[in-house]
Amino acid sequence: SKREIKMRKLDSTKVRPLKTEQLLHIEEHDFALRPGFGGSPIPVGIDVQVESIDSISEVDMDFTMTLYLRHYWKDERLSFRSNKNKSMTFDGRLIKKIWVPDVFFVHSKRSFIHDTTVENIMLRVYPDGNVLFSLRITVSAMCFMDFSRFPLDTQNCSLELESYAYNEDDLMLYWKHGNKSLSTDEHISLSQFFIEEFSASSGLAFYSSTGWYNRLFINFALRRHIFFFVLQSYFPAMLMVMLSWVSFWIDRRAVPARVSLGITTVLTMSTIMTGVSASMPQVSYIKAVDVYLWISFLFVFLSVIEYAAVNYLTTIEERKQLKKRGKASGMYSMDAVQAMAFDGCYHDADEDMDLSPFPEPCEENETRASQTNISNADTPRLKRKRSLKGNVGRIILQNNHVIDTYSRIIFPSVYIVFNFFYWGLYI
Repeated sequence: SKREIKMRKLDSTKVRPLKTEQLLHIEEHDFALRPGFGGSPIPVGIDVQVESIDSISEVDMDFTMTLYLRHYWKDERLSFRSNKNKSMTFDGRLIKKIWVPDVFFVHSKRSFIHDTTVENIMLRVYPDGNVLFSLRITVSAMCFMDFSRFPLDTQNCSLELESYAYNEDDLMLYWKHGNKSLSTDEHISLSQFFIEEFSASSGLAFYSSTGWYNRLFINFALRRHIFFFVLQSYFPAMLMVMLSWVSFWIDRRAVPARVSLGITTVLTMSTIMTGVSASMPQVSYIKAVDVYLWISFLFVFLSVIEYAAVNYLTTIEERKQLKKRGKASGMYSMDAVQAMAFDGCYHDADEDMDLSPFPEPCEENETRASQTNISNADTPRLKRKRSLKGNVGRIILQNNHVIDTYSRIIFPSVYIVFNFFYWGLYI
């Protein structure tokens, strides 16, 4: 009646639909139901443009990606008349009033739609009812990484898309343009990885309580840059191993020098190993870098053990020689090298061979020699000093233990062979 129509016009609680909503007939349909409800599943096409890969975390085993996610489907309830056959574009305010696919990211940890300056949502409706729904999203998802070849590894990660409520009987999710549905920005780069490839694939996922679902995969392969780890881990480890070989060329009686060098290299290798482990997840298997560092540590440790064996065998040998040369008066006859080890002075092999168990220091000997009337040029001690410079190499070689001689050859050779097999196996 006319009275009821007048009352409706005066009712201020009623909100008149917008002109666009009237054009799309939104008020005339129930958009809580999917298009074609009760019939065949509705096909929803997907294409993705990857804007950036923001980070890759080995510790958390995840990655963060920013992308444009676009949906394509047809909803005849949104068709409208258009003389020029032009589409209409809307922002996010209309999304809450119509049906849109409920696509979510499988194995995602965090995700959000960008909202600066407004929500980055776009809806485009064509006169025949075709719909384009686009979002700009940043998502962090799990990546099941294998570190057995770290840092010479290649990681394969994937971002998976799936409908949350509609199984394959109601919604068919597919790539809109096949393999060309996935595009990337040409300027994407990462600090530690080189992006080898991007690819799109599809499959099915089964849930015991709800059935089969269409699932789409965004696959990408990441190859790690090795140069950073060469500078930070491999090269320092090589230097420490080579530094430990210096002890093979030091006099076997220089105990402080050889022991301090061995301990320093062992501690340095421990620091390198600790630094590498601190930046990695605590996995239960051995990584490639662990193999290299532990073998290098073993070489450094064996160089310390090598000197312990040399020192022990030298001590036993000297004791046997002293017992053979012992005299009834308690005096001991020593060779020139043993005498130099006791008093710090060089002695000829044919002179000064008989020394007391408590030899006098070199300074006292020189003072006593200066008090004699013999000319300094004729003293045997000055002659020995002149010949000392030319005989240093001969003294070191004569004082070299057979274990040191073999170690100078065996240690570098085995380490070179190990590096050859290591790099050949992992590269």
